[in-house]
Amino acid sequence: MTQRVDLNPELEVVEMPAQILNEVFAHARETLPEECCGLIVGTPSRPHRLVVRCRNEMTRHHQRDAVAYPRDGTQGFYMNEIDYLRAQQEAQARRESVTVVYHSHVDCGAYFSAMDQDFATRPLYPFPDADHLVVGVAGGHVKEQALFRLDPETGRFAGHGVVSLLSEAAPVRRQPQRCDVPR
Repeated sequence: MTQRVDLNPELEVVEMPAQILNEVFAHARETLPEECCGLIVGTPSRPHRLVVRCRNEMTRHHQRDAVAYPRDGTQGFYMNEIDYLRAQQEAQARRESVTVVYHSHVDCGAYFSAMDQDFATRPLYPFPDADHLVVGVAGGHVKEQALFRLDPETGRFAGHGVVSLLSEAAPVRRQPQRCDVPR
């Protein structure tokens, strides 16, 4: 079985615009007690240009079939397909692509779980070239973040630290939040 991947402090740190990180952090706090999920789109020269929030459908799937979906939205995410397909199409129309898939972990750290790795390496995964940003939230605050990138030489994910780049502004597009589960 694949083991989780943690941040490796010896690896190169990845810089992201502060506005992008702040939007992802806000999304993670706003969706508590559930995990958030979404995409970051951009170009090779500006890979972190736009945040697209997506809806986490995990609780809805869990309520319909707890055997097939043993986790709810507090322990996992299932990105709304309409949200990510729309984001992908709009990015392609602008000659951009999805460069990062992000999600949060509630009351635990920023690591890339065995389940995350399994989904990210499936043959039909829609974003095979994207990095993965995981945000650890505890007590209502972002405690850590890490970016997981597939190493083409080893075929394994490696965890990079993430720091904010203060000079680059980035637009934000919010998706409407829909809650199928009473809180």
